[in-house]
Amino acid sequence: MLDITLPTEDRRLEPYRLAPRREFPRETAPFSRIAYAAAHVVADPLAAVDPWLTPAIDWDRTIAYRRYLWSLGLGVAEAMDTAQRGMGLDWPTSLELIRRSVAAAREVPGAILACGAGTDHLAPAPGVTLDQVIRAYEEQCAAVEACGGRIILMASRALAAAATRPADYRTVYDRVLSQVRDKVIIHWLGDMFDPALAGYWGHADFSPAMETCLEILHRNADKIDGIKISLLDDAKEIVMRRRLPAGVRMYTGDDFNYPAPIAGDGQGHSDALLGCFDPLAPAAAAALGCLARDDMAGYQSIFAPTVALSRAIFRAPTRFYKTGVVFIAYLNGHQDHFTMVGGQQSARSLVHLADLFRLADQASILRDPALAVQRMRAVLAVHGVV
Repeated sequence: MLDITLPTEDRRLEPYRLAPRREFPRETAPFSRIAYAAAHVVADPLAAVDPWLTPAIDWDRTIAYRRYLWSLGLGVAEAMDTAQRGMGLDWPTSLELIRRSVAAAREVPGAILACGAGTDHLAPAPGVTLDQVIRAYEEQCAAVEACGGRIILMASRALAAAATRPADYRTVYDRVLSQVRDKVIIHWLGDMFDPALAGYWGHADFSPAMETCLEILHRNADKIDGIKISLLDDAKEIVMRRRLPAGVRMYTGDDFNYPAPIAGDGQGHSDALLGCFDPLAPAAAAALGCLARDDMAGYQSIFAPTVALSRAIFRAPTRFYKTGVVFIAYLNGHQDHFTMVGGQQSARSLVHLADLFRLADQASILRDPALAVQRMRAVLAVHGVV
């Protein structure tokens, strides 16, 4: 039995005993859902840079983590907000990440990869025009396609700043989608993830925003594989899912309520493109394997204890969720340090990290509990808890 002393919200230190760990089998049969994990990047802690200003990536460990996700049968959603895109990771580094991931995917039979294309090299400053937004999207889409990547069309801060009406979104998306070679995934990222995206699609309220988005999807259905919505509201997702054009998928981005949309109902299901599938990867793969075998009891028993962990990782301010994702990767030995691009390891409190440790243990996410305890003690020591 393993024990560790952890801080609590009322400023106490209390002993915690780790629970017996559930082993997740490696799945060999194909899943009945498409499942992308939005993957994090591993920072290079030895780079002589100013971390707030210059991203430094450990490319070997970063690509190794993608190979790990592929080995579980999961797809990789590359250079998304989980990789700190626009929140420490700039466009030139993102493009290098995409190039390296595309090359690595070619070496893995059956590897699924999709890559974010946005406008983050265009600052959302006053006076930015729709034409500038379109050119920025065109530049990134062309770059992704040039290296053989499939596009996830990310939400644009510059467009949110430049648009004055819903028609502006139709103009931009129609123009960009008319030029892509292959079908893309549209990403509707809520302002809980990025406050700069408030009022996306030209409306602050969900229903009229959804109408504008659905109009764009119907007008361009032949260029769209699916849409990922990250609004942390499964009811809104299901309402929209039932109105999608034929052949257009719903990819759940709901890190609070993912088991139900993925399982589906009598009128359909959601596929998955989730940041939480990065830390939950072994459990997610095992649960999807159960779903493919129509083992709903197994599916629910694996996923149920992970929901509390995911909700804690993504709790408000949700934009800081990357800290929890990388923290779990550190505990599990996927990287040798708890250092992040932009110094984002400091975005959450020690009490929050201790809570994630407990919840990860209870969900059997800690793959080597002894190592996790050792590394949690190191984090505690840095914070003065010995």
